[in-house]
Amino acid sequence: MQIISRIAQKQIETELFKGKAIIIYGARQVGKTTLAKQIIEKYGEEANYFDCELLNVRQNLEIPEVNRLKSYLGRYKLVVLDEMQKMSNAGTILKILVDHCPEIQIIATGSSSFEMANKTSEPMTGRAKRFTLYPFSIIELEQKYNRFEIDGKLENIMRFGTYPEVFLAENEDSIKERVDEIVSNYLYKDILAFEGINKSSVIENLLKLLALQLGQEVSYTELAKNLGISRLTVQKYIDILEQSFIIFTLKAFSRNMRKEISKSVKIYFYDLGIRNSLIQNFNLLSLRNDTGALWENLLIIERIKRNSHRKLRPNKYFWRTYDQQEIDFIEEQDGKLFGYEMKWKKKQVKAPAEWLKNYENSSFEIINKENYFEFVGRKD
Repeated sequence: MQIISRIAQKQIETELFKGKAIIIYGARQVGKTTLAKQIIEKYGEEANYFDCELLNVRQNLEIPEVNRLKSYLGRYKLVVLDEMQKMSNAGTILKILVDHCPEIQIIATGSSSFEMANKTSEPMTGRAKRFTLYPFSIIELEQKYNRFEIDGKLENIMRFGTYPEVFLAENEDSIKERVDEIVSNYLYKDILAFEGINKSSVIENLLKLLALQLGQEVSYTELAKNLGISRLTVQKYIDILEQSFIIFTLKAFSRNMRKEISKSVKIYFYDLGIRNSLIQNFNLLSLRNDTGALWENLLIIERIKRNSHRKLRPNKYFWRTYDQQEIDFIEEQDGKLFGYEMKWKKKQVKAPAEWLKNYENSSFEIINKENYFEFVGRKD
């Protein structure tokens, strides 16, 4: 299989042996285990890997006794604790290891930021460096492919996404099979483990409804009505899906101007292959009526990945007024507003008059196939 380097690897390696645990979040199958193993390979017999999904590993690690932990982990310089969210007291164990075993560098991975963060946030305050691993980003693909080659892969990226094993599969049948396998075998695995979530059909139907409303404003009340559950339950499930790296939300931007929508939300997917598998539509773009929504989702998630690589954290929104003036994506950084409208086809669109009138210290730009590389790639 071809190898595409992960940008997070270099960033993680620069933080090793500085007295803090490394925590890697990310959805299942995005390559966390592969990344962790590539890091420890360089340390040979001084490193070891422990899979916390195995009962015997958890049983040996969950007893918070320093000497017992040291004995089990051995005299290793670097230790990987994979899928550590499976441990009931992950934060306590990590804290003990950081405080009492400073000679051991710990790398912990977790496929659910919701569960992992809740178990590690308070005990690990000031003791950990956190990283998020996404499916391949366009910036990562740039390490192997030139601009024209990536242009040629855009359609498949919009159809099948960039999960590593999906992107690197040899033929379309294998690609579809792998995407469907991720959805069937891994997508719900952590979600259904959460307390109070025992109806997989409701989660699945919710995700299908969200997939069909890609790029549109979503009504939690309407979703609740369609699913036969309460609005609060819908809100809870969407929060868990977001914390599990399946979907993400954009809230409406507003400074309380009279015409602005202020309480709406849009929902997008971290990976378009997952989204298309949920509705079983892998058609060519020429046969689809949702290409514009796919393009919008792709650009926004790739921008999020790009900002993550650069350690930038702008506030993210969309903007719309009651008289239908709108901007797909807003970034707020250092007191400035940057508006972006996503267009699959080259098309001249003027900046909304209300936007220019109300936000003088702002910009507006159309992102299309001709200039998207500057928006999501290495260069601004």
